Amino acid sequence: MNGQWPLQDFLELGALVSAVPCARLHARQVLWEWGLADLGESTELLVAELVTNAVKASQAVTRASPVRLWLVSDSVQILILVWDASPQPPVRVDTSDEAENGRGLILVEAISEQWGWYSREDSDGKFVWAIPRLCIRASAIREGSPGGLTQTRETMPSCSPVPGPGN
Repeated sequence: MNGQWPLQDFLELGALVSAVPCARLHARQVLWEWGLADLGESTELLVAELVTNAVKASQAVTRASPVRLWLVSDSVQILILVWDASPQPPVRVDTSDEAENGRGLILVEAISEQWGWYSREDSDGKFVWAIPRLCIRASAIREGSPGGLTQTRETMPSCSPVPGPGN
């Protein structure tokens, strides 16, 4: 994995509600250190949603288990991996407009280029992964910009707004 994703970070957290803001702040700092702060907002949001789900899944398992977060990058995009102790796959929940929670995977789908999950036979639990949608501000698109971005407006990926409450 080192060749394709040379930037790597790992964080192990307790399956506690306080793990979510810790993971989000950690992701922000790591992306800043890697010079990828432009990907921070979507990465932080994905980390928060995936860690929230992992904490809930790990708390549902009878034994105490950590939640594990990996951030890896090829200097252009970020791969987020979160492990939890539950072998149960993530399930998208249909919620009413009045529901206060249950929209996590809908949000993950909306701001991810790709996402999925897998389990390994040699371990308990599962991995949930996501690659944030690459949205580039127009000011960052010029020859020699940070990260080596040289795209034109015509070749930029389109980014639709993230749906919010009531959308």
